[in-house]
Amino acid sequence: MKTATRIMIATFGGFVGLMGIEHGLGEVLQGNTAPNGLVFPSWPDSQFFAVLDGEPAMSVIPNLFITGILAIIVSLFYFIWATMLVQRKHSSMVLILASILMLTVGGGIFTPILGILIAAAATKISAPVTRWQKRLPAGPRHLLETLWPWFFGACIFSWLLMFPGVPVLNYFFGFYDANLIFIVLACMFAFLFLASIAGFVRDSQDPAGSSWGI
Repeated sequence: MKTATRIMIATFGGFVGLMGIEHGLGEVLQGNTAPNGLVFPSWPDSQFFAVLDGEPAMSVIPNLFITGILAIIVSLFYFIWATMLVQRKHSSMVLILASILMLTVGGGIFTPILGILIAAAATKISAPVTRWQKRLPAGPRHLLETLWPWFFGACIFSWLLMFPGVPVLNYFFGFYDANLIFIVLACMFAFLFLASIAGFVRDSQDPAGSSWGI
């Protein structure tokens, strides 16, 4: 059992699903109206989401209520598959297709992109664990194995700092820094990549998952 990789996919795949659902709720609440264009804010009248430009999304469906319903359904499917069914065959392709569909039915902009990256990590669920042992010397492998919990924790922190952290800081404390948003966004992608690589290496060191502890 590839424990680190499955924990990564379940955790951040769950985040992606919940974020897509949140976009969908904002669209449903806008009612049976048409968006102003292909790209539109999920929460246009919300002061809480104003700091994130109303949570941009896109849809090929000219009806916000239907768009929101579909976004919720697709995002819920992604959530269930990433957290419960990722060990199944062709899971990475299922998650990629769900992410693309999420993008086209109002599940957000960055959210589906993150979903595709997580789907890419899912390809390693069935990959041979010995590959990393051949590619990396023992020293770097041990370092990455040791750093995995720290990368994983930093990734969780950066994702939570983006949401709900940034809106909370702005809405309740009046704090806004555009540079902070870009830095946090960069950290979300960077730590996801680092935690994924370190997780692959850790699984190759302990493929049975018998001596785990985060």
